[in-house]
Amino acid sequence: MNKFEIFGLRTIIEAINASKEISIVYLSNSSNKSSLFRSLINLLEEKNIKFSFVPKEKFKKYKDKNHQGAFAILSPVSIYSLDELISTTFTKDKHLTYLLLDGITDTRNFGSIIRTSLAAEISGIIISENNSAPINSDVIKTSSGAAFKIPIAKVNNLKDAIIHLSSLDIKIYSLSEKAERIIYNIDYNQSIGLILGSESKGISKGILKLSHDLIKIPISTQIDSLNVSVAFSAISMTPFRKSNSVNSSLLIRPSALRSYSSNTSNASFSSPK
Repeated sequence: MNKFEIFGLRTIIEAINASKEISIVYLSNSSNKSSLFRSLINLLEEKNIKFSFVPKEKFKKYKDKNHQGAFAILSPVSIYSLDELISTTFTKDKHLTYLLLDGITDTRNFGSIIRTSLAAEISGIIISENNSAPINSDVIKTSSGAAFKIPIAKVNNLKDAIIHLSSLDIKIYSLSEKAERIIYNIDYNQSIGLILGSESKGISKGILKLSHDLIKIPISTQIDSLNVSVAFSAISMTPFRKSNSVNSSLLIRPSALRSYSSNTSNASFSSPK
């Protein structure tokens, strides 16, 4: 048996409840639709886990397994707790950047954000247990393998994570259309936590209240919004900090953008999930 495969309805349910990261669940389209089977379907939908109904022939090679018409592929990506992320990355001697995602459920956007995060040397990504894109094969593919190289933490409550980061003197910024300050007018010579939200709901009010400040990207009045992964690419290419080891020649400098900004509005981005 592949070490990333698990079989059986109850086993898969227990894996999900134990916060194991599941790439996809395959279900036989000829299975007896028992109450346990329906419970699994409900849980998959609730947790936004990808699943697919397949012909019973797909299960023939697993005839020696008690699969009950269901098997799951576990994600090979390691998931951190918040404490593990902080203990392995945080130091007061460097200016770090943590990315917090509030309600980003689209796997392609998530994968693109992970890829950009690695390029920009983001210290770690923090997502919530619920209402987040699963770390599945689509995310891994879109990230071009970056998901294996950058630490990703999953938390029960994003608010608690923000409070914890704040206690470490990490400045929390939310990218929001409600902001008055643009991204080029903040102090990057400090450790920061950057929060991104989805287009449909944006960043939740409770999280906005915990932010130290709101920031936005100046964009042309000829366009209403930017996709969340594009918006993050734009902000990640600003000089996060002078001590950042990323080659500064690759970064867009604020001075180079001022002439452009003078002809643009201070509109922010909106992002599809």
